[in-house]
Amino acid sequence: MKSRLSAKEAINLIKDGSTIMVGGFLSCGAPDVLVDELVRQKKTGLTMISNDTTYPDADKGKLIVNKQIKKLITSHIGTNPETGKQMHSGELEVELVPMGTLIERIRAKGTGLGGILTPTGVGTVIEENKQTMVVDGKKFIFEKPIGADYALIYGTKVDKFGNVSFFGTTRNLNTVMATAADTVIVQADEFVDCLDPNEVVIPGLFIDYIVVKEDNSEE
Repeated sequence: MKSRLSAKEAINLIKDGSTIMVGGFLSCGAPDVLVDELVRQKKTGLTMISNDTTYPDADKGKLIVNKQIKKLITSHIGTNPETGKQMHSGELEVELVPMGTLIERIRAKGTGLGGILTPTGVGTVIEENKQTMVVDGKKFIFEKPIGADYALIYGTKVDKFGNVSFFGTTRNLNTVMATAADTVIVQADEFVDCLDPNEVVIPGLFIDYIVVKEDNSEE
């Protein structure tokens, strides 16, 4: 069985300067309780890998507003003006990665691959300072795998073995991020004894710690 922690206990594991992956597509499937605890504990100097930075007053966006993120690797910053402001002022290092490429780089780390070849970005600034290769007459960019010290992910239902199921599109980047971090913490909306195997999307072997949302309602 996996350890069930409070959000405070789980986030205590994260050190200043760590690299974190945070799931969610905007606020859909975002581990909001875990992110709010990161804000409360004022962890700093973080490198964050995420699909986006949501909005200034929502989950991942709060970390940007509070200037807890030193470097950001992401695909989309348009919904959070503070991200662009810090990027242009030099306060925040931002690596913009096409969304499909970002997901594939994470997947490559999780599956032990040495990288990926993608045509996305060929002939643009994305190609600058990167290796390229021609395969069957077509040019590709070589992109390295990307992983993290910690992945903070969401699950609709999680059982005592760490198996995770999702409702609808809340799975988004959570599934691939669970495979590519040294330590994976899942925030569960609902904790159950044992999921039906047909419901399992992320097998429990990828999960290290479980945080149940209702356990932290008073924190």
